[in-house]
Amino acid sequence: MNASNHSTVIGVFHDVPQAQETIRALKAAGFREDQIGVVSHDKEAGKGTKDAKGSHVTEGALAGVAAGAGVGALWALGIAANILPGIGPIVSGGILGSLLASAAGGAAIAGIAGALVGLGIPEEEAKYYEEEFKSGRTIVSVKADGRFDEAWSILHSHGAYNKQTPAVATATRSTGTAARSEGGQTIKVHEEQLHAHKTPVKTGEVHVRKEVVTENQTIQVPVTREEVVIERHPVSGRASSASVHAGEEIRIPVKEEKVHVTKETVVKEEVSVGKRKVTDTETVAGTVRKEEVKVEKEGDVHVRGDSAGKKDR
Repeated sequence: MNASNHSTVIGVFHDVPQAQETIRALKAAGFREDQIGVVSHDKEAGKGTKDAKGSHVTEGALAGVAAGAGVGALWALGIAANILPGIGPIVSGGILGSLLASAAGGAAIAGIAGALVGLGIPEEEAKYYEEEFKSGRTIVSVKADGRFDEAWSILHSHGAYNKQTPAVATATRSTGTAARSEGGQTIKVHEEQLHAHKTPVKTGEVHVRKEVVTENQTIQVPVTREEVVIERHPVSGRASSASVHAGEEIRIPVKEEKVHVTKETVVKEEVSVGKRKVTDTETVAGTVRKEEVKVEKEGDVHVRGDSAGKKDR
C-alpha cells in the first residue's frame, strides 16, 4: 500500500461496531492502547447538557455514551465524552482521545484535522478525514511503529477506508443486514474460506547404535614344509675296503611352517547421522458456505443486472 505517511495509519468506518471490532483486533495483534486512537460522534449526548465550561457532557450523557459503547469493553479503550468546539458532542479514546480532550479544554489544536496533524498526518489528508467525520463516520488511528502494512491490513479487513483507498468495501464484516447509502441500499454477501495451518508433529524416532556380532572367517595361507627325498643309484659292484657292519645312520632335520592367527581392530567404515527436510504436498478439503443474492420479482418489473448476483465469484 502506498501512503504519504508510514508512521500513523488512519481508517474511516461507516459503522461504530466495525470500529469497535477493529480495535479489539488491533489489541489482539499486539498494538498497545497508547498506539490506538478513536473518535466518533456522541449520538447519546442529547440525554444530558453541557457543564458550566461547556467542555464535558453531564452525567446523563455519560451514561448514554457508556451504553452506546458497550460499557467501554467493546471499544477496548478508555472512552471519554467531550464537546468539541465547532463539531459538537463526541466520544473518543486512546491517543486521539487525549489530543481531542486537550482541544475541548481550549488547547491550540484545530479540531479533528489538528489532532491528526499532531499525529503526523499531512494537512490535506487530515482535512479529508475531518470532512468524513463530519459526515458521521468514525475515525480510528494507529501509531504503527514500523508495522504500517500490518495495521492497515487489520483496519481494511474490518471495513475501513482512507484517502488513498476510497470506500469500496465499507461493510465487509457486518452482520448481513442492508446498509443505506446514497441512491439506494447495499446488502452484504459473505462466504467462508478455508485456511490451512501447519503444525510440526512427532512421527517417530531413529536410534543408531553399535553392536558386536561374532562371525567365522576362513583365510587361505600358503605354508612351506621340507620333505626328505631318497634317491637310489645302482653301482657296478666295485670292490670296497669297508667291512659290512650295522649302526651307520644319517640325520636330516626336516622343517615346516606353522600358521599363527592374530586379530587386529581396524576401521571399516564411518556412519554419519543427520536430518533433512523433505517437502511433500498434502491435499486438504472442507465444506464452506457462501451467501448468494436471489432476486425475486412480482409483476411486470424489470431489474437490470440481477444475473450478476447469481454468478459464482
